[in-house]
Amino acid sequence: MKSLKDFLRSFFNNSGHYVFLSFLIAKICGFIGSLLIIRLLPENEFGVLSIVLSVLTIFLPFTGFGSGQSLMRFGSISSDENEKLKISSYFFFKGILFEIILIILFLGASIFYFNKYEDIFIIFIFCAIRLGGYYFVNHIQAFYRITGKNQTFARINNVVNIGGLILLFICTYFFKFYGYLIAIAITPYLALFWLKKDIYLSRKFIPKNYKEMWRYGAFTAATSLISETLFSLDILLLGFLMNETAVANYRVAILIPSNITFLAVSFLQSDFPILSKNYRNKKFLSSYVVNFHKIFLPICAGIFIFFFFFDEYILQFFFGKTYVENGTLLMILLIGFNVGMLTRNLYGNLLPAVGKIEINTWISVASLLILYGVSSFLIPTYGVVGMGIAMTSTLLISGFSYMVFFLLYLRKLS
Repeated sequence: MKSLKDFLRSFFNNSGHYVFLSFLIAKICGFIGSLLIIRLLPENEFGVLSIVLSVLTIFLPFTGFGSGQSLMRFGSISSDENEKLKISSYFFFKGILFEIILIILFLGASIFYFNKYEDIFIIFIFCAIRLGGYYFVNHIQAFYRITGKNQTFARINNVVNIGGLILLFICTYFFKFYGYLIAIAITPYLALFWLKKDIYLSRKFIPKNYKEMWRYGAFTAATSLISETLFSLDILLLGFLMNETAVANYRVAILIPSNITFLAVSFLQSDFPILSKNYRNKKFLSSYVVNFHKIFLPICAGIFIFFFFFDEYILQFFFGKTYVENGTLLMILLIGFNVGMLTRNLYGNLLPAVGKIEINTWISVASLLILYGVSSFLIPTYGVVGMGIAMTSTLLISGFSYMVFFLLYLRKLS
């Protein structure tokens, strides 16, 4: 992979464009779904729903206690197709047991909100059903990724997201708030149409290096958990330190900046199996980083310039006049997520691909502490803008840290 042309050719040969389009469709569907709820619900109901969804976001990456992440890593490395099937079966059955434990823990988290928000437990129940369905989506998609079927992965992604959006519209239209809850609970189970016997056929198989696999999965799950907590802690802190109106305004401002990262994530996710196979190839990894920046530096610059001139128009067009004053907050957050595509997203995905997931874990822990400390100091004085500054600062610091550790890893390779 010496040139940008080779980089793009490899991306298309790996059906990366299918993955990219599926991520694009997922983001569009998610964005439209969020717009629908923002438009239909009053600020207080939207704020309470955002709090529960933020708690759910913390638990989602820990689905199966890291079984899906381990399947992706070690299934990609294995060159034996039969062994891939056996590894899939092993993690499928072990992951279900751990997922049940995770759902119980998620429902237990609702006790912290009983006294402050009425009927919040009902929302937790519907989200718990969604959490269970997410396990099947995660494992089924990982199976098709490690077997080189990116088109099937993309097809599943499209059906779950487009089908979910249709369900969301129909259920919300007829049953309002509870219709929305029903839709988000049912949607993940659409992936079961692709659940084949190959995915779980070898039930008694136990890999020789299962301890190493679970160690990787545990670190990956912990890292994902902490990372997602980072993007939920802001909502939770605003919910405790301010009110649901502040939560709603911040949620609107962060919606677009946080979603633009799919541009980088789609490239990295489609290439994860290839990156894992080349984890000792210094020339390949260095070339990948260079070509990635050739593509995304102009993209990031263009995004920032566009929003700099049209931020208020975009807010009014998508969210209405109620949220139009959040332009400054949107731009602050855009800086963090935009630069994050070139640092946090890139190197934060490369490190797990080369097996250095523990580095991600410790950086994620540090990021969580930084966000908590800075936001606790800024929110009382600057409100939601203070939260935006804290989030952007955390993204920039963590992105730089990921970059340093990956470059140190490259330096050690011969």
